[in-house]
Amino acid sequence: LSHNRMIIGHQDVDRIIHEPARLLIMTILSTALTADFLYLLNESGLSKGNLSAHLSKLENAGYVRIEKTYRGKVPNTLCQLTEEGRKSFKDYRKQMKKILKRH
Repeated sequence: LSHNRMIIGHQDVDRIIHEPARLLIMTILSTALTADFLYLLNESGLSKGNLSAHLSKLENAGYVRIEKTYRGKVPNTLCQLTEEGRKSFKDYRKQMKKILKRH
């Protein structure tokens, strides 16, 4: 069992996604092709620092791609789920449905 996994009801669950703030970010990103940092900030209700830290963890896990661009002279950070992120989120949701069905 890697340090990014844990057992819940006999299911091997991804700890990276399972953390509430990251689960929220993954859920928001799963509904969009891309989302900018301000959109994620508004939708999640997280602080800038908290959102940034959780996005970094998701990026390091290979679940989120972050692209820093400019809209005119204003910095713009775009976020999107990677293919691996979409698959991992889908797998996570399946696992949680199995767990919830049993209880």
